[in-house]
Amino acid sequence: MLLRVIVLALSVWGEDPLCKLQGNLDLPLLSKTGDFILGGIFTLHNNFICQFLFLNYILPNVSLGYKIYDACGTISLAIKAAMALISGAGEAQSSTLPCSQKSSIHAIIGQSGSSTTIGIATLVGQFNIPVISHFATCACLSNRKEFPTFFRTIPSDYYQSRALAQLVKHFGWTWVGTIRSDNDYGNSGMATFVEVAQKEGICIEYSEVIYRTNPREKFLKTVDVIKMASSKTIVAFAIFIDLEFLMKELLLQDVTGLQWVGSESLVSAKNVATKENYRIFKGAIGSENLQQVNNLYTDVSDLRTTYNVYKAVYAVAHALHDLLACQDNQVPCMTNPKDILPLQKVNFSVNNGDYVNFDINGDPPARYELVNWQLSVNGIIEFVTIGFYDALMPEGKQFIMNNKSIMWATSDGKIPKSVCSESCRPGTRKATQKGKPVCCFDCLPCAEGEISNSTDAVHCMTCPLEYRANEEKDQCILKDIEFLSHDEIMGMILIILALLGALITSMVTVVFFKFRDTPIVKANNSELSFLLLFSLTLCFLCSLTFIGEPTQWSCMLRHTAFGITFVLCISCVLGKTIVVLMAFRATMPGSNIMKCFGPTQQRLSVLTFTLIQTLICIIWLVNYPPFPKKNVNSNKEIIILECEMGSTVAFYIVLGYIGLLSVMCFVLAFLARKLPDNFNEAKFITFSMLVFCTVWITFIPSYISSPGKYTVAVEVFAILASSFGLLLCIFVPKCYIILLKPDKNSKKHLMGKMQTKSVCNSTCLF
Repeated sequence: MLLRVIVLALSVWGEDPLCKLQGNLDLPLLSKTGDFILGGIFTLHNNFICQFLFLNYILPNVSLGYKIYDACGTISLAIKAAMALISGAGEAQSSTLPCSQKSSIHAIIGQSGSSTTIGIATLVGQFNIPVISHFATCACLSNRKEFPTFFRTIPSDYYQSRALAQLVKHFGWTWVGTIRSDNDYGNSGMATFVEVAQKEGICIEYSEVIYRTNPREKFLKTVDVIKMASSKTIVAFAIFIDLEFLMKELLLQDVTGLQWVGSESLVSAKNVATKENYRIFKGAIGSENLQQVNNLYTDVSDLRTTYNVYKAVYAVAHALHDLLACQDNQVPCMTNPKDILPLQKVNFSVNNGDYVNFDINGDPPARYELVNWQLSVNGIIEFVTIGFYDALMPEGKQFIMNNKSIMWATSDGKIPKSVCSESCRPGTRKATQKGKPVCCFDCLPCAEGEISNSTDAVHCMTCPLEYRANEEKDQCILKDIEFLSHDEIMGMILIILALLGALITSMVTVVFFKFRDTPIVKANNSELSFLLLFSLTLCFLCSLTFIGEPTQWSCMLRHTAFGITFVLCISCVLGKTIVVLMAFRATMPGSNIMKCFGPTQQRLSVLTFTLIQTLICIIWLVNYPPFPKKNVNSNKEIIILECEMGSTVAFYIVLGYIGLLSVMCFVLAFLARKLPDNFNEAKFITFSMLVFCTVWITFIPSYISSPGKYTVAVEVFAILASSFGLLLCIFVPKCYIILLKPDKNSKKHLMGKMQTKSVCNSTCLF
């Protein structure tokens, strides 16, 4: 047979006189008998009428009755109504029925307020009677331990609070004020919002609590807090009855231009959406339950709440159907059809395609429509849809927004700013101000070599070693590679000087070769002179290996070639010095001292000294060969491409050996400096070695302190300067006599005022 399912829809204008008259809750406001009794506890006096819709539902030989009570919006009356439903007050009592019999009520639909619903659910849960609320959104009601039989057809504030927090973050409002009702709805909803907001980086400047029974001074204090605050966005988790008192004070003091973000009880409340209130709530944004729209009742906004009651009654009917129409393979199937209803298993679709089901906590799916208060051309306040929020979607895809359709609270129509500090641009980082929330910060530029490439960066990132920060410090760019190049001016100058030195040395060699039979060339030991000129040419040319991009071969060649050629050069100078010194110290007649250091011995000495350096270089190259290296530590702005020594000890042994020979040569030349003026080879050698030693002594600190490519330039300059010193001091005076004073290029002039024994000994030099 047809079962009439009564759906309560509420709403008349004005206070219901029945609320005042119903002082005795022993009798329900409305009732009807049936096989199954459905209880209802509603707030009928707040602009409600009772309306009945009769829907067909197929159940075999079963009728559905109901008992409806008006709780008048108070917790005490709601609990009394629940107790009346449980105890069966108003029913004809039989003396034969035991007091322990089960209640005739199988489910209770209601209440709209969270606090009143908590009272009802706490009481009736002990009797395993389901409570299905159509408008109680407190997240606390999802606690299955405290409310094991509670269900609802409106999403929990847990999701709404999270949606509001993400909505605030979406528009960049990191500095907000909050207002909440001092009840379970406001306190629980705002607690969840604050928890999520803090995780999203949103700071709360102030948090005000309101309630309809508060004295006016309390509301005036809240208004003063709002006026003094620097935040331009207010998040409200309050019911409209409480907000009415606050709105009156805001209107009196003309507190406008603030961006309000509200929960569904504020944003979708038609009785709040007046033209007068629009001055305050212009552009307000909030989460209306998406399951309330696009359905039978969307043409009358006041009936959207009624739609939740509609779904609650349908859920009970489907649960009854599951109990009564058990088939062979269907579960659950209970022997007593009046046991607890299996609402947890309910899953059905109503006429408009809206699905109704409950999760493990008794909550429906959380889907919201984002609405915006806008004033139409007709002067009517409209709730314009600006987006959607679906908690079931993956993170990052829960919001679908249409920012272009939003009307903002600001006078210029732009998105309002509500921040404690302006965002830090890329290239800077946030530094929290002492004693203030994390949203209040200073923007500090990134340190040298660090960048931040996002707005409001907390930390700056260090660039990789081969990269550096650009001027804006918002990205890492590849460092310039620096080495002593052929193309730069300094490199060109050094190349020219090296080639010029080699050219001059070659010209001197040609002059000495052409005049090789003249006394001045023969007197200066022509064989050692030519070998010295050859080694000087190599010294000039080896400096070229230091210029250009370092490679494996150039790094191995430059220091070893330099070390060997300079030892060859100094060995020749040392040999000439020893020859001069021995020639003029052999004063006794018939002395054979020159036979002890003749041409053969001179060649062997040069060869021995050079071979020692060659052996040192070979050991160096075999064990610790120099190699090209990118130096990223010496300079943060550039990469210095240089030759790593491989072994610093080996490098200093090479230099030390050159220095030892130079000191020996200098000392011997100094001892021979007082020989006769007309033939004072030792004086020129002494001066040349003084220049040589000075150059290399000053080279060491300059080499250590010079940065980058200038280190190489200093070394090249030292090679060229010492080479030019030897060339000019030893050979230029001789070339001057050969080319410009040929009359002095004779034995007579060279012997001059020397005594006979000295002349005889000096002839060993020719």
